[in-house]
Amino acid sequence: MQPLKTIATIHTDFPSKFGIPRQGGLVEALKATVTFEPEYRDATALRGLEGYSHLWLIWLFSESVMDGFSPTVKPPRLGGNRRMGVFATRSPFRPNPLGLTCVKLEGIELSGPQGPLLRVAGADLMDGTPIFDIKPYIPYADCHPEATGGFTDGIRYERLDVDFPEALLGEIPPDKRQALIEVLAQDPRPGYRHGEASRRYGVAFAGYDVRFTVEGNALTVVEVVKL
Repeated sequence: MQPLKTIATIHTDFPSKFGIPRQGGLVEALKATVTFEPEYRDATALRGLEGYSHLWLIWLFSESVMDGFSPTVKPPRLGGNRRMGVFATRSPFRPNPLGLTCVKLEGIELSGPQGPLLRVAGADLMDGTPIFDIKPYIPYADCHPEATGGFTDGIRYERLDVDFPEALLGEIPPDKRQALIEVLAQDPRPGYRHGEASRRYGVAFAGYDVRFTVEGNALTVVEVVKL
């Protein structure tokens, strides 16, 4: 069997896993670029791609590679204390650590020092994640409005109200602020940490450590530190 090859790398504002949205497309304000490995820097490989609005990225959970196989995992949205079958989840802890994300294609640059690159929105990937393949999203085949969501249909989803004091928000570059607020509203905390009002958390984002607390449905940013 032919081994998988890294064809590209994605560049995002997340240097670590904590804080990354749990699914692609939840925060469309997140911007990223996809740059190709030298072997694949050929503009003709992208011919026709400009006609699509969305793409599928197939990628490696590079920080979650593990030995052995566990048939069950603990999904964060179930509080991290209930086990479900690994194939009924999108957990990174899989026999083959492959991820699948749908992103919005916002632009294609065919020339530059690194060859062609893609500008995408809504990615749930860490900076530097290897990309194995890119495929177009095809609405007539990929969209299923009648689909059911298994145990995720029963999960109550609530956004947090984000209190980001103007003085602290002003330390974040203007073009990053909306995405950061959306990331915080998704509640980056592990499910089993909910209810710990006194605990302080920090999300590394776009070169800043954004520290916050959560009480009830309110998230308050308390400090911003440049990394």
